[in-house]
Amino acid sequence: MSLHDDRHTLDGDVFVSPRHLVGSTCTGDPALVPLLDHGWDLQYDDLGNVYVNAPDRRVRLGYLPEGEDDGLWRINAYKDPFGPPTWGACFNDRVPTEFVQAFTTAIATAYEQGPDTYLARPVSGTDEHDPFLAVVPLLQQGWQIDRPRWGVFAVQAPDGLAGLEFTTGDLDPEAELTTRDARWQLWAGKSIDRPVWYATASTDTPVALLTAVTQCVADPTPLPRWRQETLSYIEGMAQLTPIIPPQPPAPNPLDVQRAAASRRPAALPAASVPRWSTTSRPALPSPRR
Repeated sequence: MSLHDDRHTLDGDVFVSPRHLVGSTCTGDPALVPLLDHGWDLQYDDLGNVYVNAPDRRVRLGYLPEGEDDGLWRINAYKDPFGPPTWGACFNDRVPTEFVQAFTTAIATAYEQGPDTYLARPVSGTDEHDPFLAVVPLLQQGWQIDRPRWGVFAVQAPDGLAGLEFTTGDLDPEAELTTRDARWQLWAGKSIDRPVWYATASTDTPVALLTAVTQCVADPTPLPRWRQETLSYIEGMAQLTPIIPPQPPAPNPLDVQRAAASRRPAALPAASVPRWSTTSRPALPSPRR
């Protein structure tokens, strides 16, 4: 989205930057649309949670506003639809909706290409599946490599208010799917221990899906939000710029001519007075007596 786009099409009255300090739009529709457009099945439960399934049930998404924790979005993929997940990702309830939409858009594309794409395991040193590829978009925007603790590789945003961590070594597969103890963790706020928002992904999450999210995060273009909806951005940290309504186009010469004509007073009607004419003679005075 460009700052020069028509302002009347934007859903908001301020631009928020950097975009990692934006919050959720509080509607899941934009992130569900990429899957529904590809014919995925949508169902609801009695609480209002939403479940979207791929046609073969090997990729499943839950949008869980009434879930047991703040994991609003949970996406899992399966080799066997009746077996345990091969990989899983989670976005909490304040993750910018645009980041989730980037992930679901990438899933829809990967699913169309088949299991070799949406179940592709990361493999270090390969051209397409090296985990480091997911970090590159952030490094290109000035994020700095960090070593916050032993066994963790991280990059941090220039303002120090967001980071991406990759944990090395062996991890508990079940914990990766149900807690924040996952291979990947993306977060924003003053500390990873108390983030404003976070997203996690397990060990075997395809690199292409992760990269779709980091590319969206790294995009320097600000995102529109409503100033009064303070939960839609991290108040006190984000930079807000008013969205200026579009100005009317400059008038062309014909417009100026028409405007002038509309302001010209109407001609007054001619007065009903006798006028001198060569065909008329003046009346003669009456003779005196």
